Amino acid sequence: MEKQGKIQDVPLSNEEQMARGSAWMTFGNIGSRLLGALYILPWYFWMGSYGKEANALFGMGYNVYALFIMISTAGIPAAIAKQIAYHNSRHEYKTSKKLFIRALQLMAIFGGIGALVMYLFSPFLAHAAGGGDELIPTMRSLSLALLIIPMMSVMRGYFQAMHNLAPYAISQLVEQVARVFYMLLATFIIMRLGSGNYIDAVTQSTFAAFIGAIASFAVLLFYFRSEKLRMDVRAEVSEEDIVLDTKSLLLTTIHESIPFIIVGSGITLFKLVDQYTFIKTIESFTNYTHAQAIGLFALFSANPDKLTMVVIGLAIALASVGLPLIAEHHASNNKVGLAKLISNNLQLYFFVMLPATFGMMLLAFPLNTIFYGPDAFGTNLLIEATLSGLVLGLFMLSASMLQGMYQNRAAVIYLVVGFIIKLVIQIPFIYWFESYGPLLSTTIALAVTCFLNIRKLYDLTGFNLGMTMRRIGLFLVMTVALVVVAGIARLILGQFLAIDRKLPAFILVLLVAGIGAITYIYLALKIRIADRLLGPGMERMRARLHIK
Repeated sequence: MEKQGKIQDVPLSNEEQMARGSAWMTFGNIGSRLLGALYILPWYFWMGSYGKEANALFGMGYNVYALFIMISTAGIPAAIAKQIAYHNSRHEYKTSKKLFIRALQLMAIFGGIGALVMYLFSPFLAHAAGGGDELIPTMRSLSLALLIIPMMSVMRGYFQAMHNLAPYAISQLVEQVARVFYMLLATFIIMRLGSGNYIDAVTQSTFAAFIGAIASFAVLLFYFRSEKLRMDVRAEVSEEDIVLDTKSLLLTTIHESIPFIIVGSGITLFKLVDQYTFIKTIESFTNYTHAQAIGLFALFSANPDKLTMVVIGLAIALASVGLPLIAEHHASNNKVGLAKLISNNLQLYFFVMLPATFGMMLLAFPLNTIFYGPDAFGTNLLIEATLSGLVLGLFMLSASMLQGMYQNRAAVIYLVVGFIIKLVIQIPFIYWFESYGPLLSTTIALAVTCFLNIRKLYDLTGFNLGMTMRRIGLFLVMTVALVVVAGIARLILGQFLAIDRKLPAFILVLLVAGIGAITYIYLALKIRIADRLLGPGMERMRARLHIK
């Protein structure tokens, strides 16, 4: 840890900080999300004929839980990260320390209140969503995790502000490992050795969030031992001109965090609109039974989310790394550096997300086979959900950059515009397109929000839009090359590997994804675009790979 602490003090360029931070956040985010996707293989199998219903209940519970997390944390972690980065850039370390301690205390209170409210209101929320009594125990089991997660999130926010993202990432991974281990063990015992009651299995699966939260918090406390020493040393050499009232500063931070609640809940709010409108709407003008309506909800929402959120996790990683850096540049009024950082963040997003998105679309059928079984309809919905994920990720990134520049009002207004569009077109789109409707309405609504966010970023910083668009165009060409090469590989391998069977489909996905990734990485190194985005480390990689 001491060695790691010294590394933290070495000045790095924006690109190097973004690359290193993105690497850690990608490790944590993608690693944990991959585990969150892979668990579905045995879990869905053990659920047997109840697979769709169980996954729908699981997804419904988590959508409401995600909103409660945002409310009970009050957007504090992101706001704390920004505020600590701001005060540290001004060498006001004593203020940062006091702010962190007060936030930790406050979040313990907010977590307790959030857990109690979610527990008590679970019956109302379950019936309003169309989930019925079966959904109540799922929601109540999730409420327990709210006791831990707000405090855990403040600690993650502190590490984020310090650009020390290893503990953040490792805690994410440990959280998911503990959660997945518990839920799979409980599900196996109930479904294979016990009563076979799928509702009990889902309830224990969601209770696993509490187990994961405890494990993650323990990891953060372990890493914080040495971080606290650095915090105390910095506080002794703090350069505050005046002594700030931390209570007043915390109230200001809470006030500022309200936009973080709204914007951070954006994707969850859109999913809740789907959850609270789709089942009742589609039952009103079709002959689908309630069980069939829940099954359709699982196909367009719960099932694809397990896969698309892996890709969206890349955007969340970039947004988490970029927020403190943007706040620092804004605090120091470094307009040139800020414009460059905005452009670099957008480029890095599309550099990663375009190949990931189109690669997943290419492999949608075998992926669906691996996780849920061969299903052409489910595959089509997965393709649409993947495209929608590209827009959802861009929303997360662009809104986070606006908030890093203290443009909270604009970020909220643009989200509200998108949300109104979603509400207006949601019912007609369900009527016209059925299961495709909610995904289409979300994509269109958030695309408008993304356009407004990026236009505002351009107005504020004047970043090089032409160069940014040319680079994105280049990434698109590279992605087309990836799709062509990987598509040919899929066609050839498909002659020998049946994509409607799990094991052959898994082998095909591994081989085709590997060929596609090698193609894209080779092109990125060959034309030197990786150097411009990720720093001089790419030159060493090119030398090792003997790419001239």
